[in-house]
Amino acid sequence: MRDGSALFFTTGQRTEGTRPARVALNLQPPKFREDQIRDLFKEESKEEKKDAKAGILFDGIRNRLEFPAGALDAAIAGVSPDGKHLALLAEAGGQQNVWLWPLDELARPSRQARAPRQLTTTPGSKSFVQFSPDSKEIWFLEDGRVNAINVESRQARAISLSTDFEISFEREKLPVFRQAWGVMRDNFYDPAFHGKDWSAVKSAFEPFAAGARTPDELRRVISLMIGELNASHTGISAPSSGGPPSDAVARLGLAFDRSEYESSGKLKISNILPLSPAAVAKLQSGEYLQAVNGESAAAPANLDALLRGLAGKRTVLTISSNAAGSGQRDVVLRPISAAEENELRYRNWVHGRRAYVERISGGQLGYVHMPDMSAASLNRLYVDLDSENHLKKGVVVDIRNNNGGFVNAYALDVFARRPYLTMTPRDSPSGPARTILGQRALELPTILVVNQFSLSDAEDFTEGYRTLQLGKVVGEPTAGWIIYTGSATLLDGSTVRTPSTRITGSDGKVMELNPRPVDLPVERPVGETLTDRDTQLDAAVNELLAQIRKEQQKR
Repeated sequence: MRDGSALFFTTGQRTEGTRPARVALNLQPPKFREDQIRDLFKEESKEEKKDAKAGILFDGIRNRLEFPAGALDAAIAGVSPDGKHLALLAEAGGQQNVWLWPLDELARPSRQARAPRQLTTTPGSKSFVQFSPDSKEIWFLEDGRVNAINVESRQARAISLSTDFEISFEREKLPVFRQAWGVMRDNFYDPAFHGKDWSAVKSAFEPFAAGARTPDELRRVISLMIGELNASHTGISAPSSGGPPSDAVARLGLAFDRSEYESSGKLKISNILPLSPAAVAKLQSGEYLQAVNGESAAAPANLDALLRGLAGKRTVLTISSNAAGSGQRDVVLRPISAAEENELRYRNWVHGRRAYVERISGGQLGYVHMPDMSAASLNRLYVDLDSENHLKKGVVVDIRNNNGGFVNAYALDVFARRPYLTMTPRDSPSGPARTILGQRALELPTILVVNQFSLSDAEDFTEGYRTLQLGKVVGEPTAGWIIYTGSATLLDGSTVRTPSTRITGSDGKVMELNPRPVDLPVERPVGETLTDRDTQLDAAVNELLAQIRKEQQKR
């Protein structure tokens, strides 16, 4: 608060929502409307003024912590000038909107009245939220446009702004280059810059930056300069152009017979992705795609061109039973985006790996895969460790091709927790206490499979898995790309990655450029991915079953 009576902040963990909080910095006597009216005719004494400016009372400050009623994943945007409201930028229902947390005690006598209320209801991304000087409106930027909304009536209006400015690439390129160099100078995790003289590197590349003719050429020069560090988690990217283009190519979940197309120019369906639009529409392998929305799909037509901009839209496919077009029928479906189809392909691959482990282990082992170490992947792990996996004798944990993230510690907890109680509800089967009480825990023997494309936080997970002695590691040594990184935005909107946090293994050695070793080395032969064989999973299953048998013999 501007009067020094309270402090506002947000708190949360990386895999949890962010919660706004308020701490009163000193004891606040209750306020009443009767006193407010009486005080209009009373002159404030010097002692009262002194008490109003009292310092922080640290005794009992922990007990004065307050959270708003209800659960909101929110960031603090600011306190109104009159001190009556706190503006929050919150996520709810898959949308980001502005909310108000009432701070005026006279206007919020009960805890329920102190609950934040939603102010905006539009779906666009919002930023730069601030109050008007009179506290009656909130201004914010939404999808590149300035808007204002009345705090009481919630009446919104657009604010028209226009300005002209000129950007000179010739004048901007060297400041951008020097800024990028400075960002790495101030943030790179190794003060010795992997043995490079960073000032000399700048001098060597600055003439090339001066000669750059386009922003892309400049970024290429900066990328080469950063490459001198020979480090992971580095690079520069162009300014974001927003979301995917509205005319992106849609996907159906179909694969076509290559030889048929090359010989006749016809699109014969060879494979249908489960749960895809084509699968939902009950298309069949061996059928032919003749047209999309009435336009022929046969050569020389380009199917991608026909599907451009159709994601999420009603689309009519003309399907026939043979190349000649006999037995044609129209099928109505809704194509999906490339990202959605990729997710379906990935889930189908996981299903195949799980079935493979089920088959070669004789039904004794389960299987899970993590494609990265994001919060979403962690939540998916919780789902995939279902009752079927819990009923197995052990589980194969696969993090091949995992490109990292930050949840290694949370994922390790799932596999590291050990059983200590069994609970048996009446007329129900017994179960581990952790599971029945709702804690994520597998409590079964596991084995870890990695490869050279297990990167970053996947390598942290591998290090933790070995250090905690959770099981053996099978496959190939990991990539050795292990630095925790952030990013910085340059003057021209480009983004530079800032690998600033050194990671050290349990042996005291820096993990960057030092791949995590495996206990059982297994490389997949060239071309094996095109077959039904997976020698790394074969080795993992055999090793884990052998360990389980050995433990059973001890009992």
